[in-house]
Amino acid sequence: MIALLILSAYLLGSIPTAVWIGKSFYGIDVREFGSGNAGATNTFRVLGRKAGIPVLIIDIVKGTAAVALSYLSSFTFGTHEFVNLQMGLGVAALLGHIFPVFAGFRGGKGVATIMGIVICILPVSCCLSLIVFLIVLFTSRIVSLSSMMAGIAFPIMLNIVLGNTDTVLMLFSIVVACLLIITHRKNIVRLINKQESKINLFAPREKSQSN
Repeated sequence: MIALLILSAYLLGSIPTAVWIGKSFYGIDVREFGSGNAGATNTFRVLGRKAGIPVLIIDIVKGTAAVALSYLSSFTFGTHEFVNLQMGLGVAALLGHIFPVFAGFRGGKGVATIMGIVICILPVSCCLSLIVFLIVLFTSRIVSLSSMMAGIAFPIMLNIVLGNTDTVLMLFSIVVACLLIITHRKNIVRLINKQESKINLFAPREKSQSN
């Protein structure tokens, strides 16, 4: 049963929202434009807010739905076994988003999906990290930098601000932070070279892509 739930979570995460919306409604693969990433940010950049908003929402829901599969298990809500399963389902969904079986294992960076995952498991830490994300985004207009800073803030908020010392939860938060940084490694190079693009979420669809 647990293996089936984990597989289901991976398949949920593997739904390539940006790719399917881009191909179905615009006739393009967003991975061939902009940053080459199959995620909400690149969809906003390439196709505009009419495509970006649905991608963002669905990618968040993917993470939430994957974690919600835990309610189909025999574990009691709130127990360590239940929470551990939620984290396992979340990681499976995240790996599905990054390496989607339905899109040639070329997916997104998982920021929106991570949000959907952690809002279910650690809602307060998630909200605090979201505040960090918004502050950095407002001041820099660089989504990649904002995402990484929020990821770094996540385990800090959990341990220092909220005083949670649960080893498994801390490990989960660190894994989430590390995955965010790893998936943004190309962005880190562009940030160092001052070549990272900035975004206006309310900009119309670009006619040409140069990133």
